[in-house]
Amino acid sequence: MMKIVVDAGHGFETEGKRTPDGMREYEFNREVARIAKAELQQYKNVEVYFTHADERDVPLSIRTDRANQLKADVFVSIHANAFGSGGWNQASGIETYVHPTASAKNVELAKAVQKRLVTLTGRRDRGIKTANFHVLRETTMPTLLTECGFMTNQEEATLLQTSAYRKKCAQAIVSGLVTFYKLMKKTSNANEQGLYKVQIGAFSKKENAEKLAEVLEKDGYSTFIHFKS
Repeated sequence: MMKIVVDAGHGFETEGKRTPDGMREYEFNREVARIAKAELQQYKNVEVYFTHADERDVPLSIRTDRANQLKADVFVSIHANAFGSGGWNQASGIETYVHPTASAKNVELAKAVQKRLVTLTGRRDRGIKTANFHVLRETTMPTLLTECGFMTNQEEATLLQTSAYRKKCAQAIVSGLVTFYKLMKKTSNANEQGLYKVQIGAFSKKENAEKLAEVLEKDGYSTFIHFKS
């Protein structure tokens, strides 16, 4: 079973983490995480865990400790970027971070996710970057941190507040994971092998059950009578 940790960065009340017009970063992060989890649950042998909570800004050490205790296979932290002192500016685009000591596998995973984010959103590709962020440094599994657009860029801030853009970002992250780890979608019940049985009656008297079975058999149906006390 593959364990995937999806981490919505920060919390509702994290100071300074909002657009100049008031959208909290966590609003974006948590919704992308929610959609990504729902998408990932459509794949075989996958378990998805959250390390964040709506009630409070979960400390970073608790987030990474939980992922390590789970022995997760991958950790993805979702964020929106910012630049400058809080007003609008022209910084834009998407970038994905890994730790400076990240393995080659970790870097390739980040590249797969970054590529899908840029392709699906159409935003500027700022590439793969390294940083000594806590979640990148203290996790024991491949870890990446996505910055899905700038809250301080007016155009991107508008996008970050839309359901359509949030869904694109979630789908892109999932697509990168699916491609890299070669995940397979669950089969629907319609494709499963087996028989579906239909019960059309239940009677307290055996003779009534026998009468219905007789009628059905005359119409070409195979029947059997099962008694349950």
